[in-house]
Amino acid sequence: MAHLRSAAGNDVVSPFPKLQGLDRDDFREAAYEVFFTACRASPGFGGRGPIHYHGYSDEGGDRAASSPVKPPGVGMAVTSRVKRSLGLKIMRRPPPSRRSSSCGASPSSPGGMGPVSPRLGFTVPHGGRLRRPMTSAEIMRHQMRVTEQSDNRLRKTLMRTLVGQMGRRAETIILPLELLRHLKPSEFVDAHEYHFWQKRQLKILEMGLLLYPSIPLDKSDKNVIKFREIIHSSETKVIDTGKNSETMRALCNCVVSLAWRSPDGGTTDVCHWADGYPLNVEIYLALLRSIFDIKDETMVLDEVDELLELMKKTWSTLGINRSIHNLCFTWVLLEQYLVTGEVEPDLLSAAHTMLSEVANDAKKADREHIYVKMLACVLAEMKKWCDKRLLDYHSWFDNGNIALMENILPLGFLVSKILEEDVPFYVASSHQNGDFVDSDGNKVDLYIRSSSKNAFAKLKLSEVLIKLARETEELASREKDIFSPALSKWHPVACGASAVTLHSCYGALLKRYLSRLSPTINETILVLQRAWKLEKELIQLVVEDSSECEDGGKAIVREMVLYNVDSVIISIVKQWIHDRLQIGKEQLQRSKETETWNPKSESEPHASSAVGLMRFAREAIENFFDLPVEMSEDLVCEFTDGIELLIGDYIRFVASCGSKQNYIPTLPPLTRCSGDSKLFKLWKRAACNAGVEYPSQIAPEEGSQDHPFTSRGTQRLYIRLNTLQFLLSQLHSLDKMLLSLSPKISPPRNRSCSRKQLGSFYLDQSRSAVQTACQYVAEVAAYRLIFLDSNSVFYGSLYVGDVTNARINLVLRILKQNLTLMCAILADRVQILALKEVMRASFEAFLMVLLAGGSSRMFSRLDHSMIEEDLENLKRAFCTCGEGLIAEDEVARLAETVNGVTALMGLPTEQLVEDFSILACETSGIGVVGAGRKLPMPPTTGLWNRSDPNTILRVLCHRNDRAANNFLKRTFQLAKRGGSM
Repeated sequence: MAHLRSAAGNDVVSPFPKLQGLDRDDFREAAYEVFFTACRASPGFGGRGPIHYHGYSDEGGDRAASSPVKPPGVGMAVTSRVKRSLGLKIMRRPPPSRRSSSCGASPSSPGGMGPVSPRLGFTVPHGGRLRRPMTSAEIMRHQMRVTEQSDNRLRKTLMRTLVGQMGRRAETIILPLELLRHLKPSEFVDAHEYHFWQKRQLKILEMGLLLYPSIPLDKSDKNVIKFREIIHSSETKVIDTGKNSETMRALCNCVVSLAWRSPDGGTTDVCHWADGYPLNVEIYLALLRSIFDIKDETMVLDEVDELLELMKKTWSTLGINRSIHNLCFTWVLLEQYLVTGEVEPDLLSAAHTMLSEVANDAKKADREHIYVKMLACVLAEMKKWCDKRLLDYHSWFDNGNIALMENILPLGFLVSKILEEDVPFYVASSHQNGDFVDSDGNKVDLYIRSSSKNAFAKLKLSEVLIKLARETEELASREKDIFSPALSKWHPVACGASAVTLHSCYGALLKRYLSRLSPTINETILVLQRAWKLEKELIQLVVEDSSECEDGGKAIVREMVLYNVDSVIISIVKQWIHDRLQIGKEQLQRSKETETWNPKSESEPHASSAVGLMRFAREAIENFFDLPVEMSEDLVCEFTDGIELLIGDYIRFVASCGSKQNYIPTLPPLTRCSGDSKLFKLWKRAACNAGVEYPSQIAPEEGSQDHPFTSRGTQRLYIRLNTLQFLLSQLHSLDKMLLSLSPKISPPRNRSCSRKQLGSFYLDQSRSAVQTACQYVAEVAAYRLIFLDSNSVFYGSLYVGDVTNARINLVLRILKQNLTLMCAILADRVQILALKEVMRASFEAFLMVLLAGGSSRMFSRLDHSMIEEDLENLKRAFCTCGEGLIAEDEVARLAETVNGVTALMGLPTEQLVEDFSILACETSGIGVVGAGRKLPMPPTTGLWNRSDPNTILRVLCHRNDRAANNFLKRTFQLAKRGGSM
């Protein structure tokens, strides 16, 4: 077969009733608790000494001499009898082991019943310690994924429960009740974990005693009613299990009364809390699943003999017997074969071998009713799985896996035989349904006929139509050469009439074919192209045969309903484009919902969602041009426009990262300095004499680890930038692909709109959108880095108090660290763009310090040289970053505005007042201010420069001298700063 169905475990359905409220992990935890309790007296679980397993090893020496003595019937043989009988391969690798610091058990080993420190579990001591094989208890805990904390809690409970009664049998212990009594919330990580654990224990008890009891329940029993009330209350809050708790006392009474019931109402020596079906089966299945290696789930552990022997100890608690064990083991082997992808045929053969044991058990006369019920459920599910494959074997098998079919056949026969002979109600239902067959030969006949019918129904009608078109042409040719010469004596257009009829017949089949879902668009196009060729041949016959008619053959030609192949193909291609783009939209939506903006890998520092989108676009373009039809440029444009819509949607998603305005601080109100006050002068003199440093400007000591000033949010913006750069490079690649495929593109109907003639590429809009988005994201990242991440050392601290004690040195050090990290994260092609935006943001922050620094900053003309020097150092930091990524000329050009504003800081106050007055009048349009008229307040535009009156006004507001103070008070009645007095 060209296409086989996928053989995976997603169609595995448990044959047992589904238990609501608990999942597989819950049953696994419960199974380990039952298992450990039942085996607690065995060596390695709490007995006199651990059992050590020694499998095959490459080490030399006398193994027998160094191995501990194994008690009869419990030790592990080198070769597994169970695996040998089932035909399973030996794993042949060193057994699981752990280090030990002495000849005795380590603190975390299961050799003792006392409390165990979690810190000591599975630690690796210093060199010289010996490595010993794991015990059976350790293997089971490892296989069942039980944490050491859970294991320790279980051990503590058993130790407390069995004080003074070590000989107590496991089947007399109501384990969930003992766990609830002895374990307290303090022994769990938090209250949530304890509540979750408590609800699981109560749910196990509810299933074993109320929902699925092994002994029928009197629902009017007061213990049943009270137990239900307790369980209902536990759903919303934790039950108090303390010694003085009335609820716990009532719970104990209810559980003990219900568990120690007997079928005849008399006394019993076994409690019934986990032996009801299907709870007992779910717990036992969880145990059986532990025999599969967690590293390779197709392999059975070499220690399976010992583990199965230990599992037998749980039978009395779970109500399991040999027959139920064989049935469950058979199902687990088949289930594991299915869930692991049907790649290990040995598991299927092992299931068949175990099914033979089940067949023997099914013949026994003393079968219990519940066993027959389980037998019917398991075998019915197995038969359903076998029949699904065998009734349609053409779809499931071919030369490569025919051996698998040979294994399934005898399995299916044996399943059917047991069902028909040993499950009476199944036989009756099968006869009623009319699908009972009484021999393996008849079953095979049924499989052959059913699969052949299914395979024939799936024969591609496209192949039939292509062959039929050729045969129709041959039929029309025979009509013309053989029959028409004789018929033309009595019919003027005999050949034409035949051609019209054949055209109509083929058209009916073609219409029926097009109304069905075709397997692939390629097959449909090939059928239509072949139909178009047939139509041309038939039309030619009609035209030639009717050339001598009075109407020139128009009447008979009008009888032909043309196939309109061109328009149908275009519609099909457009539908394909729509469907493919819809798939792209769905994939894109899923990617957007799961994107975290973490790099795909160290070598690919961009988002994985972009990789998926570009892979989809590339595959879509390849598939589009693989269609067996000449593509018009109109269709190509429609297709690429759709691709661009997807890419544009993703670009907008990448660029949806906020705005730089979110990070720019709000401008403080304009105030005037009053720094000449006596109080301020005295404070400043005292601060200088004492050598005071402002807390925000105290730099870390040399060599100390600086606090990182680039937040995770900013780093994710860098990943967005890398993602956009990745898109840009991929768009170039896609355009090259489209250019290489251009010979397959036919000219458009409207030649004036040809992109080839206009000299543009198909993905120009996406390329332009990416470049715009790069600029935007780089700007947002830069403003976030400067005004949010670095705010505490830049805008929040620079020149606070006075210039001398708050210079730019710390800002530069942090800035260099941030720029180094930025260049390390960003792709090479976006580093210059990002660096320029950080420089713009830094210059704007510097201007805001000078012009909108608030009441904590004031300047004098004497500060001008230091500010100018700091600005030069700031510019130099960008010139030297990344080995000269930005040329000095470019830095100087971007710094023109801040240079101009800095120059204003050195002008005399009188000059600033004069310049401000002139510019304020000019910009307001009032000309010269006459007597009695006031200067207008210039608006704040944020476009600061030395020719802007608002900029000069802000310089005056921060000028710490009496002349500026008097001018601002007289002209605008600006308030004094609260912090100056």
